[in-house]
Amino acid sequence: MSERIPIHAFDMSCIMHQSPGLWARPDDQSVRYKDLRYWTELARILERGKIDSLFIADVIGVYDTYQGSRDASVRRAMQIPVHDPVIPVSAMAAVTQKLGFGITVSATYEQPYALARRFGTLDHLTGGRIGWNIVTSYLDGAARNLGMDRQMSHDERYELADEVVNVCYKLWEGSWEEDAVLEDRESQIYADPAKVHDISHRGRYFSVPGVSLVEPSPQRTPVIWQAGTSSTGRAFAARHAEAVFTVAPTPQTLRPFVDDIRRIAAEHGRDPRSIKVFTEITTVAAQTDTEAKAKYNEYLKWTDYEGALAFYAGVTGVDLSQLDPHQPLQYVDTDSARFALDIFSRADPNRDWTPHEVARFVGVGAMGPVIVGSPATIADELERWVDQADITGFNLAYAVTPGTFVEFIDLVVPELQRRGRYWHDYDEGHNPARKDLRPWADARPGRPSGGGVPASDGESSVHAGRGRRGARGPLT
Repeated sequence: MSERIPIHAFDMSCIMHQSPGLWARPDDQSVRYKDLRYWTELARILERGKIDSLFIADVIGVYDTYQGSRDASVRRAMQIPVHDPVIPVSAMAAVTQKLGFGITVSATYEQPYALARRFGTLDHLTGGRIGWNIVTSYLDGAARNLGMDRQMSHDERYELADEVVNVCYKLWEGSWEEDAVLEDRESQIYADPAKVHDISHRGRYFSVPGVSLVEPSPQRTPVIWQAGTSSTGRAFAARHAEAVFTVAPTPQTLRPFVDDIRRIAAEHGRDPRSIKVFTEITTVAAQTDTEAKAKYNEYLKWTDYEGALAFYAGVTGVDLSQLDPHQPLQYVDTDSARFALDIFSRADPNRDWTPHEVARFVGVGAMGPVIVGSPATIADELERWVDQADITGFNLAYAVTPGTFVEFIDLVVPELQRRGRYWHDYDEGHNPARKDLRPWADARPGRPSGGGVPASDGESSVHAGRGRRGARGPLT
């Protein structure tokens, strides 16, 4: 029997996420992002469709590369305004039972002591349905607004993130022993202080001497996601990640990345198959291929040229604003143009890539592939990606919200179920992570393996309770 294909919904607490301009359509509800009911309604929809989790993106800062200004981003709602992704989660958890939540939080500007408490709290309030997507912020504007003159170098951001994660591991895994909480009403003793330990961390960036403020949560440590694609990011993922999120235009371009992640994981002593890889897709579904193509062409009419290029410039650092919109990029002799051409040539080497065509491509689904067709056509393509790229599943972005998710649930999910590639219901006692996603026996740096939490400063380790991971976890 073929393996199940896990699907995570991909959203962001803003108006324009991955399809510039489509927020203006009458059937799109992105502008409701600031209404808590939008999020609770979405959570119910996703749980109805047995979606594994809602993966929430985030960015700290404003895309201001296009025309050397933030104006286009502000004008086109290009991921600004944007809310904190953590805030709506407890409300969504309150109206669902099984849906997981993957939350993007940058390690670059967090204090690990407070961060560990935040995720520990959410893990309690959701019944163990939380994951942390670890990113390192890359915008200079974010650094300036958070008290720095400029952002750290790329590699130093990962060095900092490594220490943040290791401090969190110590707080989650090593501070409270598993049987520290007594809840003894008769003697009025809640916890045994002899089983609550200081973590005594002194590192390059942080000094955290004390105990965790949160008692052991259902997972203790949330499922760890990582979304970096650089060589440094891959090494970080190989040490820490249980799930890796990436984006690529074709299965052929994604496969070397997947193979490399697993190779590095093996070098770190991990089972290469223990790392689950998910790639971004957007689907446009209808009963027939013809109807789906007509819907996709209608979406293209709403594509926002300025917003698309502002997005592209923000995530790549390449500003195409000074180029002729209809001049093929291969005839423009600039490093930026060559870089842009390389990205899109991998998606379709037979296409004349102009700034206009780049914006058209980005306009629906941003930098990821868009699968357009009937349920059978989309299911065929999903299976092809899984087989050829050796990935686990997908993060499903939307063209319009919640319409894209509803169409996928109502049309594509039944076809995947018919093929045995999608569950008919969540697992009993739903642990969306399942045992094979939580490789707790791995000897990863910073992750306790039964004997204690490694101390980064050479001090003695503290006891590492292993946590109640038989409860629900948020991600597959």
